[in-house]
Amino acid sequence: MKHQPHILVIDGMALLFRSFYATSVMGHYQYLPDGRPTNGVQGFARHVLTAQSIVKPSHLVICWDMGTHTFRNELFDGYKANRTNPPEELIPQFDMAMEVAEWIGWKNIGEAGMEADDCIGSIVEKWKEEANITIISGDKDLLQLLNPATEIAFTKKGYSEYDVYTMERFKEEYAIDPHQFVDVKAFMGDASDGYPGVKGIGPKTALQLIQKYGSVDGVLRHLDELKPSQRNKIAENMEMLKVSYQLASIQRNVAINATLEEFIVPTYSSAAFEELAKKGFTSIAKHAYSLFS
Repeated sequence: MKHQPHILVIDGMALLFRSFYATSVMGHYQYLPDGRPTNGVQGFARHVLTAQSIVKPSHLVICWDMGTHTFRNELFDGYKANRTNPPEELIPQFDMAMEVAEWIGWKNIGEAGMEADDCIGSIVEKWKEEANITIISGDKDLLQLLNPATEIAFTKKGYSEYDVYTMERFKEEYAIDPHQFVDVKAFMGDASDGYPGVKGIGPKTALQLIQKYGSVDGVLRHLDELKPSQRNKIAENMEMLKVSYQLASIQRNVAINATLEEFIVPTYSSAAFEELAKKGFTSIAKHAYSLFS
């Protein structure tokens, strides 16, 4: 019997940001000889190596944002407008993280105008019938991607603690299907992404509406059954409700120009990590030796 592939899909942006802020808060930047900081990159790579040692996937891929401007900014000017620019110590680490991933032997995926989430969604869509998939991220938006073959491990603490969601757990907790999570987000909005949904409808009410009516369209078809205050809020924010639905929807049709073979987990050689150490990425090399030598 052929063994089912297990793809570990990493949200590179989430792990890079997380690793950067975990150490920069104490002023630990770990500089290369040329003066560039590496704290985010070294933490990101260590995190991926640890995740690989826990999940033991057959395949591994890292997804990235390619620049800050995406189709969502075209839909809504305020999208992520509330976010400050990344600290100057982080800026050189975006390209550096992809370069280090390549040196180690991991496949990078990113598409201009799309977010890492959209690449993750498209990988799930492309291979959900023929592989088991584990996604690692900190982004709850990804819950909409859960299916019988896909689980999401949300970062929790350090490099090795995760809050794992399966489709069963999601349905038990939310009493809706994962694809309906977009409809919930359309009503409640997302403060961290800077879009309001329907002002005055919070997460609890948004979830109750979708549990009862199934979708945004279902709620709109039964407006006469809602409390007058809810009806008014929806009527006043109808345009934003529709835009919020589009903003919350992860795209699943990004062209993934790679074969599954390109995601096969590399065989690590001590020479490759010695080379990384020589380049100044000593904590990645040490971590790799401790896990895989």
